[in-house]
Order: sequence, then structure tokens, then C-alpha cells
Amino acid sequence: MNIINILIALLMFSFLVAFHEFGHFAVAKLCGIKVNKFAIGMGPSIFRFVKGETEYSLRLFPVGGFCAMEGEDDDSDDCRAFRKKPVRHRMAVVVAGPVMNLILGFLIAAFTAGFISDVIKTNTVREFYPGAESSQTGLMVGDEILSMDGMHIFTTSDINYKFANSRDGVFDLVVKRDGKKVALDNVKFYRKYFYYIEAPTEEIPYEHYVTFDTREEYDGDEELKEAETNVDFRVCRVENRNFFSVISYGFRDTLSTARLIWISFIDLVRGQYGLNDLSGPVGIVSAIGTVRAYGLESLMSLIMMISVNLGIFNLLPLPALDGGRMVFLIIEGIRRKPVPPEKEGMVHFVGIACLMVLMVIITVGDISKIFAK
Repeated sequence: MNIINILIALLMFSFLVAFHEFGHFAVAKLCGIKVNKFAIGMGPSIFRFVKGETEYSLRLFPVGGFCAMEGEDDDSDDCRAFRKKPVRHRMAVVVAGPVMNLILGFLIAAFTAGFISDVIKTNTVREFYPGAESSQTGLMVGDEILSMDGMHIFTTSDINYKFANSRDGVFDLVVKRDGKKVALDNVKFYRKYFYYIEAPTEEIPYEHYVTFDTREEYDGDEELKEAETNVDFRVCRVENRNFFSVISYGFRDTLSTARLIWISFIDLVRGQYGLNDLSGPVGIVSAIGTVRAYGLESLMSLIMMISVNLGIFNLLPLPALDGGRMVFLIIEGIRRKPVPPEKEGMVHFVGIACLMVLMVIITVGDISKIFAK
């Protein structure tokens, strides 16, 4: 874990959180709510100025930011205080932060597709690899894959997800063929097993190292690890990128990422993943070191995924999160009476404490994974 990865992580989190807080700030201003402070970073101010009624500041530690509104956490007599505004306005302010993270994810995906990525992949089969089983069980060149086992396919990431979570490589597909939807049952995809030497450093992922089709091909001392992949077909690419194709891909990529994150949350609740499968800031720094070896496109994809993740996570109905605040606003809207600020504050305080404990546990796990390598 080198200093460059740490700096990238700090700048990334600061940017994502600042964008999130700007969402709260912008909608609060539009709704006529008084904003006392808007800060990028935390800790003591290194630069600040006052414009109108708001103090803007850049703070020493690049680990987020905040938007402090009048009467947000307590009672205020100011007619422009947060709690004096209609419930619908406060809901708009609360949800604006997560929505801004989702919008940012879309912007990053579209920018990457338009200016960084070499190609934009489609879901249309271009050619089959030798030995492809799917070509013998119904799939044809020119078919656009629309769904796999009932799951709509937005991008090739969805196809890879289905492959990675399949035991037998057999799927019921819906494809577009000659402009018509065609159902293909029990399409089997060829699965190839291979072995690889684990990368000696995080800067050299195994794809850049060396792989073997069988264990017998290698006679060295390093431990060989086993993996599998589906190498059945290649997909077509967008030949002439333009504004509409880039925007379309950015939108689909964002939807795909959001859905996969949501599926992961559900799997976590169901117990299919444990705390050891979660990563915090330390794990993300390590991941940055890995994806940097793949190039700028992979790094931008990681940042996009984290931004979308922040947006969805903050919408969860948990105390201390924007989703938890939405729950209280919904209750107020139904009861026609607000929950006392001190009671709501206590619930959020307990939520923050639980999140802090969880973050410590995850961070300890991240550090133990590093030393275990």
C-alpha cells in the first residue's frame, strides 16, 4: 500500500462526499432553506470566505465535507430553518445527496466510455470461440442477449456476473434476432478451468503474470491457484461512438452497477456474505493499487462503482443515513406531526455509533488480509 494509492483514495473520497454534500446544499438553497456552512474536507479551515448567509471553507483533512443547515438538528425560530419547511422540501433535500452520487456515477461512466475506453462493448454476439457449446445449443452470431434466467442484461458486466454465479453454465436466454425476441432454453456455455501464480505485488495482477491450462505445465515453487472463466464468444463493439451511444452506455452501465450493488446488499442480509467479504477504506486503498495496474479505465470504473455504492448505501433506511432521515420524514408526513428532535437525534447517534463499530471491525479485517498475503 504506497503513498500514491492513499492519496488517490483520499482525493476520491473527498470528491465523492463533497459532491454528495453539494446535492444537499443545492436543493436546500432551491427550497429556501438557510445554509450556514458548506465545507470541503474536515478539521480546521485552511481557507474560508462568507458569501451571503453561507460560510464556504476548505478544511485541512481531505476526508469528506459537510453542509450545515439552520435548524437541522435542533429547534430554530428562523422561518427558513430546515424543520420549518414542508415535509416534501425536506425530503427533496435529504434524497438529493444520494441522487447526486448516482448522477456522478453516470457522468463518470459516460466520460470513461467517451474519452478513456478504447471500445464500447455491446451484448451482441460477434463470433464464437473454438469449442463453444452455446453455438450448438441455440445461440447464433448476431444475437443480442436481452436477458439471462429472467435477469435483464444491460451490459457485458451483467453477462459476466451471471457466468460467475452459475454452477453449470446453463441459462435460459431471451435474445433479439432479426428484430424479434426469441426465447432460448438451456443454452450451455463452455467453461474453461485454468491455474495461475498469485501476483507477487498488488501492482502486478495475475492477468499480467502467467497462467497455465494444467498444473503439470508448471514446475516452480510458487503456489498455483485455480480459477475458471467462460470463454465462449466475443461481443460486437460500437463502431462509431457518438454522443447518444456514449450516453446510452453510461446510463446502462450505471443501472447495471446499481443493480449488482443492490443484489450484493440483499445477499449480505441473507447471510451469503460475511464481514470478511466487506471492505472499508483500507481495502479500497488496496483495490486502487490493483486496478491502477490495469490502467485509467479500470480506475475510473472503480470510482464510478464506489460513487453509485455511496448513493445506494445512503438510501438504506438505517439510522444516521439519509435513508434513515427519510423514514422519520415519512412518519411525520403520515402523523402530521414531527418526531421530537431529541428522540430522532438519539436514534441517529446510536446509528452512528454502530456504523463506527462496524467500520472498525471491517478495517481490522482489511489489515489482517494484507498481512495474510
